[in-house]
Amino acid sequence: MEIKPLSLEGAFEIALNPRRDERGYFMRTFDEAIFRKHGLVSSWMQENEACSTRVHTIRGLHFQRPPATETKLVRVVAGKALDIFVDLRRRSPTYGQWGSVELSAERQNMVYLPKGFAHGYCTLTDGVVMLYKVDAAYAPEAESGLRWNDPEIGIAWPTGEPLISAKDQALPLLKDLESPF
Repeated sequence: MEIKPLSLEGAFEIALNPRRDERGYFMRTFDEAIFRKHGLVSSWMQENEACSTRVHTIRGLHFQRPPATETKLVRVVAGKALDIFVDLRRRSPTYGQWGSVELSAERQNMVYLPKGFAHGYCTLTDGVVMLYKVDAAYAPEAESGLRWNDPEIGIAWPTGEPLISAKDQALPLLKDLESPF
């Protein structure tokens, strides 16, 4: 497992190292000792799975407000997606900036996002299955998010015609958000 810092402080791409033979492969997707060594959260509360059947499905940008904030560990187990994250930590030098990592079953990689980030993704293939661990229990009353196409953030989504929920279309713009982080 190789942990590489990304351009937004606290976010990491994690490359998994499968052991392959004629039967297939075996790989460790989480190792508490390695995570602790890198100062990462190593205690997970829930693991969630999301399936998007169509290419260019956008989900997000979501986050949980305090006290239900979440650290996330996200990976794709089928298909390919562009994972997007936005720094919402007011005191961060990268507040309002976004980053991305292409996650895929083929690349066998993950992204680690600390508390204080909005998260979303766009599927790059049909039939994408995402798994993500979180370190806090889901709290519906703490649900929040940012509009996926906020011009102030300027995310370069890989599609101009996404499939996106009405709920996500109605999320606020960054300028209208009082960041709780």
